[in-house]
Amino acid sequence: MKETGNPIIDLSFKFSLDIISFVQLLEDNRKFVIANQLLKSGTSIGANVKEAQNGESRADFIHKLKIAAKEADETEYWLLLCKHSKNYPFEIKLLEDIKVLQKVLNKIIGTSKKAL
Repeated sequence: MKETGNPIIDLSFKFSLDIISFVQLLEDNRKFVIANQLLKSGTSIGANVKEAQNGESRADFIHKLKIAAKEADETEYWLLLCKHSKNYPFEIKLLEDIKVLQKVLNKIIGTSKKAL
């Protein structure tokens, strides 16, 4: 995908692609339950961010970004489980990237609430 110039869309899309690759590694190691959960939450972040761009109101925009933030928190949880579980693959870059996404989402949400 070509960069859109919208940092949160670009960050969340790239993160989704990285999650898809990592999930393949989990599946190759037969870690199907965590792989499925991580695929759902990790790709949902970008889907909700993209959907927020067409929010019906500022409140709707904020609501959709809050959903994306919740999905980011869940994704962080699954990544931490991988990090701390025996015999699970783990990529530190994904944990670093999710923390960046969480900060950006929270900043956008906070700024948008002030404008209400």
